[in-house]
Amino acid sequence: MAQSNLPGGVCGGKDQVSRGVAYLILYGGSKTMYEDKTLVCKDCGAEFVFTAGEQEFYAEKGFQNEPTRCRACRQARKASRASGAPRQMFDAVCAECGKPTQVPFEPKEDRPVYCSECFAARRG
Repeated sequence: MAQSNLPGGVCGGKDQVSRGVAYLILYGGSKTMYEDKTLVCKDCGAEFVFTAGEQEFYAEKGFQNEPTRCRACRQARKASRASGAPRQMFDAVCAECGKPTQVPFEPKEDRPVYCSECFAARRG
């Protein structure tokens, strides 16, 4: 097992503490304690548990949002994308040149939508 470079021998041996926790302890941070949360899937409406471990993983990765779909709906959505099935497209009118276009999201009235050419030109 690799030893830590942190001072004081905090990490290592049987009672090894993760480097992140050790860093927080040594340098005055505090470890957030997570509790299981019950969330509702936006696709099927079923309740699912967002476990404390999953919350900690999301925090470590820097994810800002909680999951909105249950495991089954996430897997089904992933499988449908991987199967090569065409995406649902929505009709729109380009806010820049005015020509009709299609986009892979439902346009909202308060946000401009651009055709491929105008979008590429804006990205510069």
